[in-house]
Amino acid sequence: MSLAEVTTRMTELEAEGLVSADVVNISIEPSAGEEDDEVAGEAQESDSEAVSDDASTRLGPMSVEESIAALKDKIDRMGPVNMMAIEEFDDLDQRYEFLTTQRQDLVESIKATGDAIARINRTTRERFREAFDAINLHFQKTFSTLFGGGRAGLVLLDESDLLESGIDIIAQPPGKRLQSIQLLSGGEKALSAMALMFAIFKYRPSPFCLLDEIDAPLDEANIGRFVQMLRGMQTDTQFILVTHNRKTMEIADRMYGVTMEEPGVSKLISVQLGQA
Repeated sequence: MSLAEVTTRMTELEAEGLVSADVVNISIEPSAGEEDDEVAGEAQESDSEAVSDDASTRLGPMSVEESIAALKDKIDRMGPVNMMAIEEFDDLDQRYEFLTTQRQDLVESIKATGDAIARINRTTRERFREAFDAINLHFQKTFSTLFGGGRAGLVLLDESDLLESGIDIIAQPPGKRLQSIQLLSGGEKALSAMALMFAIFKYRPSPFCLLDEIDAPLDEANIGRFVQMLRGMQTDTQFILVTHNRKTMEIADRMYGVTMEEPGVSKLISVQLGQA
């Protein structure tokens, strides 16, 4: 209120007989901040004890001069006014909103990343199980074809965790007991590896396949079954073989040979054997 408004209001109160010209009833109450702040409370108690007959502790009527002195004392106890408080508050408020927005973005990004990882893991498990079952079935068939009998299979070492589980290859050539592939002979290991490779190609054919001396450890009987397997897959895959075996060369549509007519000089010779 302005001084003129205070004067007018006091005149009205005097006319109504609520106050006299010399005495006014004012009760000084501690502010909420002073009640919450223990240090301020202790300081106020200390001031009350140090100053006898303090105007703020008096419950009776106070003169105008005493009321003014009490109010000035209360203002002095509040300390100096920080003129930059509003600007500082606005800066801190903007900073708080910025950090809150950034935190919310991080929380949402973490949740989205977790959902994506869970979705990828779920899809990977489904596709791995589908591929494993199909390749295992093809492996059993190709193994029997290459060995002329027997049985084999793929076994998961940990069914509960498909993405981290190892795979064991079990093979039983004709006339032998079921055992790990590590216990087979060199030729049997080569045939088992071919069976697994062809099983994978049957599940997901590739445009071409390069085989380097893959038939070297095979005998004549196994070479014949290997050649039959290649012929059955020629419609989906073009095979490029590096070989010295005559039976393997016979199924080729085109042959390239390297010869050395003169010492130190290599020469490439190509032969067209059939329709590509």
